[in-house]
Amino acid sequence: MSPEGLLIFHMRGGEIHLNLESGSIYLPTDHMKSFLLQVNSAGQVWLLKAEAICTGPVLLGSSSRVRLVGSTRRCEGRVEVEKEGHWGAVCDDGWDIKDVAVVCRELGCGEARGTPSGILYKPSSEEERKFLIQDVDCNGMEDTLFQCELEDVFNCLDNEAAGALCEIPESVRLAGGTGACNGRVEVKHQGQWGTVCKTGWSLLDAKVVCRQLGCGRAILTKRSCNKATEGQGPIWLSHVSCSGQEVSLQDCPSEPWGMNNCTHDEDMWVECEDPFKLRLVGGNNSCSGRLEVLHKGKWGSVCDDGWGEKEDRVVCKQLECGQSLFPSVKVRRRFGPGNGTIWLDDVHCSGEEYSLEECGHRLWGYHNCKHKEDVAVICSGQEPGLPDA
Repeated sequence: MSPEGLLIFHMRGGEIHLNLESGSIYLPTDHMKSFLLQVNSAGQVWLLKAEAICTGPVLLGSSSRVRLVGSTRRCEGRVEVEKEGHWGAVCDDGWDIKDVAVVCRELGCGEARGTPSGILYKPSSEEERKFLIQDVDCNGMEDTLFQCELEDVFNCLDNEAAGALCEIPESVRLAGGTGACNGRVEVKHQGQWGTVCKTGWSLLDAKVVCRQLGCGRAILTKRSCNKATEGQGPIWLSHVSCSGQEVSLQDCPSEPWGMNNCTHDEDMWVECEDPFKLRLVGGNNSCSGRLEVLHKGKWGSVCDDGWGEKEDRVVCKQLECGQSLFPSVKVRRRFGPGNGTIWLDDVHCSGEEYSLEECGHRLWGYHNCKHKEDVAVICSGQEPGLPDA
């Protein structure tokens, strides 16, 4: 290991011998003192300050020794720490909001918001089930988790992994457009709004922005701004690389904040469809009926070509109406045909989507259907509201 880095030594008296690749040093110590040393790449050691003792030795490197895993959000997940080159979980014995506050601070994730069980973010392999520390006891003011009192694990079960939930202080907006769902992509960092460079930008990044803002699907994703629409101030992000599943643009990998060679004529412009809304009509409650979707300010029906149980499941999920009851064709037809526009046809979902807008379908308004083929859905959220036969 390179000796370069910061080392904090806490001592209760006596002396310390520090062994490095380049040799060793000797420091006499006063009772109840700690020393902060700077070690450079040549192995030279400088005493930066001495202060009252805390506990235990800590090594501070250039990268964090804690991470949150198992979630699509950067600032939420199962807590893992690194020791001797290996990552492992933290036992939740004694784990509380003060410990989470330190994790959030170390990761640059804002305020602590909760202590969820790590079992919510299940590891994918036996290797990831290892525990490394337990009985973490922070006062909430430490800069890193390893500055807190803690012990090596000797007794912890799989369902005792610690979790952390932090807020993400930055936000996103589309500015300079005709509404909230189109415009120049801007993110807020350290209290200041700044733009996003088009370098590395893709449809997946635009999908995350549109979803985060509660808008519909991304329809214009690669255009950069012109003189009339480009931004001012900092250019915060470049080389954004989303998978498309993230909840927030801040959850996506990117170059460090403010580190880029972009100019404002490369500011990213995104246009999303209007918010995707749907409803069930013709039943006795809002969780059963003929399916209608809103497009261009007008409600219209959905054709049942290719429609099945997976599509029902997504509709019930989006409407927060419980599980799909997947009624028979005969039962569905009790809700009657719609009138007006048939907006969607050939809708195909995996069943895992949270909104029907995430499913594949033909272009809006393109179909080969009649209203007798209108989709109807019944969910379990309330008692099934069938009209009289």
